[in-house]
Amino acid sequence: MLEPTASRVPALCPHGARAGTGGAPCDRMLMPSVSRYMTREPYSIGPTASLAQAKDMMTRHDIRHIPVVENGKLLGVIGSGDVRVIEAVPGISLDHVELAQVMSPARYVWGETPLDEVATVMSDNKAECLVVMGGQGVQGIFTAVDAMRALADLLAKATA
Repeated sequence: MLEPTASRVPALCPHGARAGTGGAPCDRMLMPSVSRYMTREPYSIGPTASLAQAKDMMTRHDIRHIPVVENGKLLGVIGSGDVRVIEAVPGISLDHVELAQVMSPARYVWGETPLDEVATVMSDNKAECLVVMGGQGVQGIFTAVDAMRALADLLAKATA
């Protein structure tokens, strides 16, 4: 698991004012936190659920990653790629495979983590998603699709 990171202090503008401070002219955009672009309140599943149940949940809700949670504690993540790998093994029934046996370790960040740090963590770890934690446990999930939405939004604002 990744260590939680704190919000970054806004960078100084060339003229010495902090970016985003009232009345200070600066063309630098403040870095938004991951909570702005994450998928909130993601579906979750328990570690004793079967891989068939996880596959069914992914299909029904058109999602590719599900946090595995027990008693409010994040244990791991199961993804559609994990399902495909196990499905390809001859003689294995998804009904008889518990998620605890095949889930990936959960990588997570805190909701206030700046988006550039989240992008770095995802790219450095070749992660398709990160679970977003908050004071009450799992707060959201940030996927590659969410990252593309964030990129489109930030580029539109930067070029407006």
